[in-house]
Amino acid sequence: MNKILIINGPNLNMLGKREPMVYGKDSLDDIKEFTEKTLNEPTLTLEWYQSNIEGEIVTKIQKAHQSDINALVINPGGYSHTSVAIHDALKILEIPIIEVHLSQIYARESFRHTLLTAKAASSIMSGFGKQSYYLAVKSLLDKKE
Repeated sequence: MNKILIINGPNLNMLGKREPMVYGKDSLDDIKEFTEKTLNEPTLTLEWYQSNIEGEIVTKIQKAHQSDINALVINPGGYSHTSVAIHDALKILEIPIIEVHLSQIYARESFRHTLLTAKAASSIMSGFGKQSYYLAVKSLLDKKE
């Protein structure tokens, strides 16, 4: 496994500013740097992508289907609970998919307990804060061994 796409949905570009008591004080760039530094895998390429627009996320997933991406880590943000379109795009992929959430979604509002997009994922990481991305990628690498 040498290329993993990491997709981030709406409002994740505001990490560090938006509800730091829930999501932590780190920005998405901080999380990216932490993940890559902690993994320390020189032969691994992590392609990071963020969009607040559902259609752009769907298009990125569709393009991943025809690329050299070996796995997908996705944090669809609020679209996790509402997006049939992202769910359907994920179903196109024939690679491992891990959905991540920084917060422990089941300890939050009840509307967050339904994850439409996760039904298309291989597994879910929830509640590990900034380590969620690292743990997701690490689990993908460990599965390969």
